[in-house]
Amino acid sequence: MLRQYELVEQVKEYNPASNEALINRAYVFSVQRHGAQKRASGDPYYSHPIEVAGILTALKLDDETIVTGILHDTLEDTVTSHAEIVHNFGENVARLVDGVTKLSKIEAMSENERAAENLRKFLLATSDDVRVLLVKLADRLHNMRTLHFIPDAAKRGRIARETLDIYAPLAERIGMYNFMNEMQTLAFAELEPEAYASITARLAELHHEGDQIARIGSGITMLLGRAGIKATVYGREKHPYSIWRKMAERHVSFQQLSDVMAFRAIVPETDDCYRALGLIHRRWPVVPGRFKDYISTPKRNGYRSLHTSVFHSEKVRIEVQIRSQAMHNQAEYGVAAHWSYKQDSKAGDEQVRWIRELVEILEHAESADEILEHTRMAMYQDRIFTFTPKGELFQLPKGATPIDLAYAVHTALGDQAVGAKVNGRVVPLRTLLENGDQVEILKSKAQQPQPYWLNFAVTGKARAAIRRYVRHKERDEQIILGRKLYDDIVRRLPRKLSKNALELALQRLKLTHVDDLMVAIALQKIDDHSVLEALMPGNMEVVLAGLKDRNRRPVSIKGLTPGVAFQLGQCCKPVPGDRIIGVRRVDEAIEVHSIDCPSLASGADADWIDLAWGEGSEGAPARIEVIVRNEPGALGAIATILGGHNANILNLNLDHQDMEFHSFVIDIEVKDRQHLAKIMAALRATDIVSQADRK
Repeated sequence: MLRQYELVEQVKEYNPASNEALINRAYVFSVQRHGAQKRASGDPYYSHPIEVAGILTALKLDDETIVTGILHDTLEDTVTSHAEIVHNFGENVARLVDGVTKLSKIEAMSENERAAENLRKFLLATSDDVRVLLVKLADRLHNMRTLHFIPDAAKRGRIARETLDIYAPLAERIGMYNFMNEMQTLAFAELEPEAYASITARLAELHHEGDQIARIGSGITMLLGRAGIKATVYGREKHPYSIWRKMAERHVSFQQLSDVMAFRAIVPETDDCYRALGLIHRRWPVVPGRFKDYISTPKRNGYRSLHTSVFHSEKVRIEVQIRSQAMHNQAEYGVAAHWSYKQDSKAGDEQVRWIRELVEILEHAESADEILEHTRMAMYQDRIFTFTPKGELFQLPKGATPIDLAYAVHTALGDQAVGAKVNGRVVPLRTLLENGDQVEILKSKAQQPQPYWLNFAVTGKARAAIRRYVRHKERDEQIILGRKLYDDIVRRLPRKLSKNALELALQRLKLTHVDDLMVAIALQKIDDHSVLEALMPGNMEVVLAGLKDRNRRPVSIKGLTPGVAFQLGQCCKPVPGDRIIGVRRVDEAIEVHSIDCPSLASGADADWIDLAWGEGSEGAPARIEVIVRNEPGALGAIATILGGHNANILNLNLDHQDMEFHSFVIDIEVKDRQHLAKIMAALRATDIVSQADRK
């Protein structure tokens, strides 16, 4: 563990003007507050925040960030209050510590709302000050370095998986590749110990086969030196996790993986990068398709470098990265380079713009799953570059389509998109874009976002906008359907409602708006009896009696002894006019079924009774299946037809949905078979209905 004076000395090495008293005060405060707490290793708990601060000194960060590292666990793991940190260390440090504490709470990243809400809060804090993320990444890195001390294998696996899924991609997105590589390696060793051991053993064998890396590195240095380019060349094997991932992606063995070695050439200026590239390409054959220019088109996290792969004369394929010293500093420290003690704290603002964009998307997300989906998409996906006809450059995820670009330009353009021209050729919106494509979005004011766009939209912004529109349209349809059902309930009441009955009913149901009631009725979150009781409290018996009297005349069945109990079969739901038969089972009421009911085949042990409907029988529930096109207004159209034919909707379920069609199973109350036939004919005659059948 770092001693107090050692930590101060590390800070003063790069920042002689550091506030030594502030760091000493934080050190003592952390030791006192954590007291006798122990880590799984048996070390005092305060050793952890001190080591986190030590990791941050390697990034040459300012005093406030170092102090935040020392104090980052005090709010969560001790009795320290926010006010105490403000009093002793200032408002900025307290705000940073609070932001790190919020991120710590997402580590049990399950599918619950609290985890998603904590992630949302953390991203808000990070978008305001990226130092929150720097401290948390240092915290996670030290936890991974000491992971082996945790005795619970399941807990170790959970922490390693979180690191691989969340923290390593976060480090990559802000350009901190050293953090990313170490976290990935440590997590890989825990999650795939056999694969890790096999790859590291093979890498060790390469060392014993001769210092090939040193020879190749010296050759590149001499090649560039003869041309007057002073270069520092580093060589290394790729990291075990990177090798394992390439083996999995390409379905090859370690022996078949030819680009295990990578070299980095650091040159003085940007022009030297391109000169060095030309020399290397003239000296060794280029591997086709492996050249990437991240200088002219930097990665979204600000990373700049030239990447190329060549077939070296030692019969190996190697990767070479060429960059200037300034680019190298950026690649080593990422956004942390802009938060060093001597830099303008806003210099790295451009690099964390993606966090602010993500926050904007999350503000409109409906569920925890959506929040986590958008976050992971924003962290994981590789980027491609596309251009508008005006030459504007847009970075999009690999696999993006024109609809993603349309929403990236402007939400209104995405909403009205009908197609695109890619490199002058008209293509559908689902077309995959390639790096360097010039894309013109074709639009129409009559267009609206379509639900099936979600099948090929990949950016968080596009998916969030489409979902938001679909949710609003669905709510509009639900309100229309709920209003139809509500009006039907009111029509069957025994007396007229008072003027303020609906307003009072909303209060009793604890709803704030009429539309909320209509949606609840449409989605069956509130049953008819609850609505009736809210509209006419204390009169339920009268209401139900009135409904019974007004809805139908009693159903009578010929062929039964008067007074014998019977019930209509729920499987076939016979209505007056159907040919019917009775089934008598021991100690059960007689069941009345349609003559063609499939369940009759299983009733071999029951007695069958020939039955018929009595005179004047009317009113019974029928079940129908309606398949409609996936278009706005579909539910409203169905409800209008049923209401126009005086058919009360008893129940409605979405049975199946896909990109083109939705299938609904609806229980309706009809007078008789003829009434049902008219309803079915009206449904089938409607353009939006593809199929309507009795179920």
